Amino acid sequence: MAVGVFDLFSIGIGPSSSHTVGPMRAAAVFAEELKASGNLGAVASLRVDLYGSLAATGHGHGTMTAILLGLEGFHPETILPAEVEERLAAIAETGVLNLAGAVPLPYGVKDMVLRPLTVLPRHTNGMTFTVADDGGTVLHAATFFSVGGGFIVREGEEDAALKELDESIEELPLPFRTAAELLEHCRATGLSISDIMLVNERAARTEDEIRAGLLHIYAVMAECVQTSLKREGLLPGGLKVRRRAPDWHERLMKESCKEDPDYRDPKYWQEWVNLIALAVNEENASGGRVVTAPTNGAAGIIPAVLYYALHFAPGMDQATQADRDETVIKFLLAAAAVGVLYKEQASISGAEVGCQGEVGSASSMAAAGLAEVLGGTPAQVENAAEIAMEHNLGLTCDPIGGLVQIPCIERNAIAAAKAINAAKMALWGDGSHRVSLDEVIITMRETGKDMSSKYKETAMGGLAVNVVEC
Repeated sequence: MAVGVFDLFSIGIGPSSSHTVGPMRAAAVFAEELKASGNLGAVASLRVDLYGSLAATGHGHGTMTAILLGLEGFHPETILPAEVEERLAAIAETGVLNLAGAVPLPYGVKDMVLRPLTVLPRHTNGMTFTVADDGGTVLHAATFFSVGGGFIVREGEEDAALKELDESIEELPLPFRTAAELLEHCRATGLSISDIMLVNERAARTEDEIRAGLLHIYAVMAECVQTSLKREGLLPGGLKVRRRAPDWHERLMKESCKEDPDYRDPKYWQEWVNLIALAVNEENASGGRVVTAPTNGAAGIIPAVLYYALHFAPGMDQATQADRDETVIKFLLAAAAVGVLYKEQASISGAEVGCQGEVGSASSMAAAGLAEVLGGTPAQVENAAEIAMEHNLGLTCDPIGGLVQIPCIERNAIAAAKAINAAKMALWGDGSHRVSLDEVIITMRETGKDMSSKYKETAMGGLAVNVVEC
């Protein structure tokens, strides 16, 4: 089916959508297929092969443990952090995996086969699952690719999936693959970009379901922040990165709120934006529950810019709850419309195009959402998205230790500020500009192709090798 708002904004666990959420989803699909085949009871052995970036940085991204949970039948959308800790502790203690929740097998992280220098033709994030009976006969095998944002594709079905996607897009009331097509729909109908996205979403859900779903997505974002603010100490993983969000929040409450917890002094807007971005990404780095927006590594940008829209946009200090809900819905719909363009024309996978595909696309989406709720025309919204991505081109993905911490956490805060500035710049213009959003998206895709693999989530270049791990 066509990529929709609830594909781009899905609930999962940290620290990575491509290296945690996608692999867990693929493993769960494999387990369900095995169970449906009737061969589950005959399974005597399990083999998991990880390729390319999954193998190179899987330990830091929680790939292996996510796969164990998926093979037990857990899904990233529904599993809670407490369940993650409970099951992983049990597997580590017993050395036994409950395949599809039913068949105990001696298996753990150490039993996975890592092939970091082998990149399968379809994508660098490849994984193969194989089960056999006690005679060595293969009962079921499948290869999947985690292509960014938690999306997975099965080997051999890529063309069919693309055909199905093309057909489903054409069946939408107002189909678009490019910004030019999106703007033409706006011109022809008089609708805003968020309205166009809503019309298409109504092809699969009622408007009440869409609105409720988007408000739930925002509630999970807000809950993620609140959870993060209660955590103290160091982030897991060995880099000894200190959590900053709790201390920053305490200071902001003293300096910005002036004894009124609902007040936000406008001069501190950037500090609040920084705080929200840091809080979300610290929770993501902890393996907590986050919203992929559109990826986990970039999960803090859209919540931070949406926070700005809800607390610092003109008139929001007098807004009713209904006004605030409408702001959330319009923001996320407009942001998702831009996210569709990146999925259609390029990539949101750091392992495929570098961090420009994650943080860059999130910044672009956030700029569009903010420009929309600030009253921008479709042309101004498109301009905001273009400005944000244009100034994230070439961004590499080189996390130290393969952990989604340095430079990822601060990078979200910087990109959120870029998104806000991009929206403001676009709104001071009339929407006309020399470089189109489509041209920037294509440039991002081509830049990603030209980028050395050592800068694409392999921990083989950049900060990942030039900074000594503690």
